[in-house]
Amino acid sequence: MSKPTIDHWNATKGVLRYLAGTVDTCIMYTKRSETRGLHGYCDSDFASCVDTRRSTTGFVFLMSGGAVSWSSRLQPTVATSTAEAEYMSGASAVKEALWFRHLSRVFKLNVPSVPIKCDNQAALKMINNPITSARAKHIDVQHHFIRERAARGEVLFQYVKSVDMVADTLTKALPLPQFNKCKYEMGLR
Repeated sequence: MSKPTIDHWNATKGVLRYLAGTVDTCIMYTKRSETRGLHGYCDSDFASCVDTRRSTTGFVFLMSGGAVSWSSRLQPTVATSTAEAEYMSGASAVKEALWFRHLSRVFKLNVPSVPIKCDNQAALKMINNPITSARAKHIDVQHHFIRERAARGEVLFQYVKSVDMVADTLTKALPLPQFNKCKYEMGLR
């Protein structure tokens, strides 16, 4: 950071206080979890960066009740709608799911279609509809491979209610009860 301010320092102190208070927290994996197979959640926070208006992408992949991979970062381009931001978030999640499928083949494991949950129905329609609408015409090709992978059955996008979106905690600040719920769903104890 080239010109840190007092606000940056205060934010840093807040992060350090949080980390000091969670040194005993770890990810727990269980054999008896009803969600043993690999599955993911992807989410975005539309135009969350006040300087660039880029959206934040977040995804988490879970297996045996605990997080095995997660990411939170600004999207590389500005999205013009919530659906587009969620679509680009889905593309990032698909890349990770494909990496897991490749890794499973290395270990001679069979990972069928990886379910990825999304809380935006317009984005799901864009993913599952091979015809490019006016809404998606301008989206960069780097994101459109998501449709091809869904059509091949390599990933399966499913709707999840926003209150059940585990990746929410990776894209935005949440009220404490919702934050704790997301943390628990990721296997953090």
